[in-house]
Amino acid sequence: MTQIVEIKTESELKSLREAGKLVSEILSVIKSKVQAGISTKELDDIAYKSVVSHNAAPAFLGYRGYPSTTCISINNELVHGIPAHKKNLQDGDIVSIDIGIKYNGFYGDVAQTVAVGKISESRKKLMKTGYNCFLESLKYCYKQYRVGDISHSIQRYAETNGYSVIRDFVGHTIGRNLHEKPDIPNFGQAGTGPRLYPGMVIAIEPMIAEGIWKVKILQDGWTVIMQDGKDCVHFEHMVEITDSEPRVLTSYN
Repeated sequence: MTQIVEIKTESELKSLREAGKLVSEILSVIKSKVQAGISTKELDDIAYKSVVSHNAAPAFLGYRGYPSTTCISINNELVHGIPAHKKNLQDGDIVSIDIGIKYNGFYGDVAQTVAVGKISESRKKLMKTGYNCFLESLKYCYKQYRVGDISHSIQRYAETNGYSVIRDFVGHTIGRNLHEKPDIPNFGQAGTGPRLYPGMVIAIEPMIAEGIWKVKILQDGWTVIMQDGKDCVHFEHMVEITDSEPRVLTSYN
């Protein structure tokens, strides 16, 4: 069955560009406070205040019952880490910060794994590879390609460099809803899946791990960790498909 792909109007694209820019600025504010000793709840409070100060709404807060503005995941936590006063960052950690907003009726969504103080060489390599997976995927964000080309490029780059790609969680299309179809997996077969069209806005989010790709969810019902306890990273950008070069709507300031 053919999947219906929503193409945004120029007015809608303008709003999505604004949402992408704003959520990037808010992520930058959060990152500026990342340091050893700070709790993930303190970072989440900073995020909430920044979101509402811009007349935006936290996209994650209350979404399917999620209790916080951000998802903050440390080391072997992949995604959906619930901020808590008792979770303090330590020197040498890597922390993935994921934040979404609703602004003027449209969603912005961005994530980045960042270092806390001085990190190990293995963690530096993992982070670099994770972000390079996104850069690799940009080569296929053109109208002649399909979603499977993006997915395959991420998987190929990660596995070539000795890492695994997560199967259980994927990227997505974005617009008036936080998660729209089609999904954008981090694994797949080239030349398959929905075709890319100008006017699509997709959230590409490579998630890779040092060990096996299998995950489990903690008793809080949200926090996703690697089954083998090894490190993982998460990067996410919003990308607009155009008639020419892809346009990245979010940034890591």
